[in-house]
Amino acid sequence: MHIHSVEAEGKPEKLELNQLWLRYVVYWPYFLILLLLSLAGAWLYLELSTPLFEASARILIKDETKGAEDSKGIEFMTMVNAAKLIENESEVISSKTLLSTVVKELDLYAQVFTEGRFRDLPAYVSSPVRIEAKTPDDLSGAEKTFFKFNRTLQKVTIGSASYPLNTWVKVGADSLRFKINPRHDGSYSDQYYFSLFYPSAVVWDIKDHLEVTSISKSSTILELLLKDAVPKRGEDILNGLMAAYNKAMVYNKNTLASNTLFFVKQRLEHVSKDLDSIEHQIQSYKESTGSIDIGAEGGLFLKNVSDNDQKISEISMQLAVLDQVEDYVLKKDNKAGIVPGTLGVDDPILSNLLNLLYNAELEYEKLKNTEGPKSTALLAINSQIKKIQPSILENIRSQRKTLQARKQNLRSTNDTYSSAIRNIPQREKQLVDINRQRSIISGIYTFLLEKREDLALSYAASIPGTTIVDNAESTDHPVSPKSKRIYLLAFAIPILVGMAIITVKETFSSKILFRHEIENLTIHPVIGEIMHNKSVTPIVIGKNARTFIAEQFRQLRVSLSLNKNKTNYRKILVTSTIAGEGKSFIALNLGMTFALTGKSVALLELDINNPNISNKLNIPSYPGIADYLQDKCHLESIIKPYSKLDRLFVLPAGKLPDNHFSELLENGRINNLVDYLSDAFDYVIIDTAPTSSITDAYILSSQCDITLYVVRHKYTPKVFIQRLDQNHQLMNIALVFNDIRPRGFGKYHYGYGYGYGYVYKETKAKKENLTIQKNRV
Repeated sequence: MHIHSVEAEGKPEKLELNQLWLRYVVYWPYFLILLLLSLAGAWLYLELSTPLFEASARILIKDETKGAEDSKGIEFMTMVNAAKLIENESEVISSKTLLSTVVKELDLYAQVFTEGRFRDLPAYVSSPVRIEAKTPDDLSGAEKTFFKFNRTLQKVTIGSASYPLNTWVKVGADSLRFKINPRHDGSYSDQYYFSLFYPSAVVWDIKDHLEVTSISKSSTILELLLKDAVPKRGEDILNGLMAAYNKAMVYNKNTLASNTLFFVKQRLEHVSKDLDSIEHQIQSYKESTGSIDIGAEGGLFLKNVSDNDQKISEISMQLAVLDQVEDYVLKKDNKAGIVPGTLGVDDPILSNLLNLLYNAELEYEKLKNTEGPKSTALLAINSQIKKIQPSILENIRSQRKTLQARKQNLRSTNDTYSSAIRNIPQREKQLVDINRQRSIISGIYTFLLEKREDLALSYAASIPGTTIVDNAESTDHPVSPKSKRIYLLAFAIPILVGMAIITVKETFSSKILFRHEIENLTIHPVIGEIMHNKSVTPIVIGKNARTFIAEQFRQLRVSLSLNKNKTNYRKILVTSTIAGEGKSFIALNLGMTFALTGKSVALLELDINNPNISNKLNIPSYPGIADYLQDKCHLESIIKPYSKLDRLFVLPAGKLPDNHFSELLENGRINNLVDYLSDAFDYVIIDTAPTSSITDAYILSSQCDITLYVVRHKYTPKVFIQRLDQNHQLMNIALVFNDIRPRGFGKYHYGYGYGYGYVYKETKAKKENLTIQKNRV
């Protein structure tokens, strides 16, 4: 893996991983502090966070749309069972109604804790007692009530008061009862405390950690997952939730069966009275007339008439049932209730439609307790109800029309038989009529008896319609928070954040930090780099100097002498953008570097407003160049040798003139001075004022072979370097990157020159510099 950077020549340079490592390793104390803080924060987070265990259970829902249908052998037992949608049942299981039932059954509104070092620990299994409230919905919400348990006396002590077990007592504003905890693991603590919560708040907390999903799209098995701080409590909640769901399903089924059974019993009472009345009529008639039998011909006619009358009666009953069903459909308002029986109506379509309507209304009632009035599921079921009702009414009208036609036809046939029967003796005819009515009512009575027994058996069966596949079981280890993941993030995040902060800080800095930034901002070349001078003396070059910074000035001297244009730059102008960038430091040490090679050097101190070269070399500043330009002294009087280094001569600035110094530079005498010095000396180095405030450098640049433009690390604004290409008044510009400081906290890491880590060690540098000096000598 390589990262590419761009050199001044535009050639791609591969930045190896070790260079990327060196770019950031110099900040290792910074990363170490961030890492230690992050790991400490992770440890503290894990200590303060309550570990959560995950309990899971599975329950099978008998869904007619997905599972196998019930066998015909137990059809009578499930005749009142409603079809279930697995998606709706998952919402019912996680409903607040069922959760509230579980919370109250397990007394989860009164939770017991023990105090820990960083966090309080739930005492669901470690507490010897459990607390029950007489009215859970009216609890005061006490936060902490400390108590002790006396195992010998079997009493609970709160403050100075003691309370027996299994007795309702007044604790503050609440009526509570302390009882033995069936989940107690046998451990004891010196002190416990309990907190009272509103059941609704506990329900919401459980609901937030509960997940009910189907294991697959084609399956009717629901998986229940619950995260809880106590594994046993999580198991109890899931088991209690499944038990409450089954209990609710049995209750709904039994309610439906009970309502239907009540309807059938009412019909039986009415039919039984009619049957008793007919029996009394027969007995009275026989006693009064003495009629016992009729002739064969009369019996044949009467049989046909009886059959037709029975059919007419059945049709009448069916019409009555249809009227009752129609009245039920028209007057219902999406509320589940007693479904009118379709007894005697053999149309399976009507029965299915009524079942669909009842199931939809039942689902509507369920979802109304768990969903909002504008929820998508509630609106969908309401729309389904509105679509089923017209279909039922249309079916009823169609059947009524058919039944009325059949009834009219049967009556017409009976009229024919009645004409024949008129010839039968009147007394026999009356007896036949009475027997006919008894036969009809007796058939209805027998039918109702059979249905009553079927409903009673279904009611007694109490089949919940669900099967528990797996009881609740918790994980052995916490699922949240994950310590390995937390520590991994705690190790990775500070490193990434530290790298991001360093990168952003260096990338968006307004000052020059890297050599490649200079090369990207200007076309002018960087011919030298000078590292930060740690010593207090401004002179870093000398005969025996073997430091790295001394070697950098030698490299700068070589760059000026042996450049790619084969040009010997003898007249050198040194300037910068603003004051403080080290141009005088560069000019002074560069001049001394040339002088050490035996070349004669004239160093001109032309920063007239801020002269400091003569002061650093302890050379008198008067008379100087300003005096010469005003014709106040001779040229020879301003050329002053440096006593500590042969071949180095300094021309001090002199006294600040009354007129602006730029006007003196344009009187022509400076040109004569530079020409004279270039003939008399091997090198002429001019230290002039910064370009941002004074125009001296622009005037002098035309007199020189090259302009050394000094850029100081972490000091020179980028915007000035960006504008350097627009400056056409300075001639033959070359840049010197000055005062480059180490990146980060390393002593020898020099990384600002190219934007990545470069390691320089003093001992190695001394050996290399010594070898170079010997070779040059």
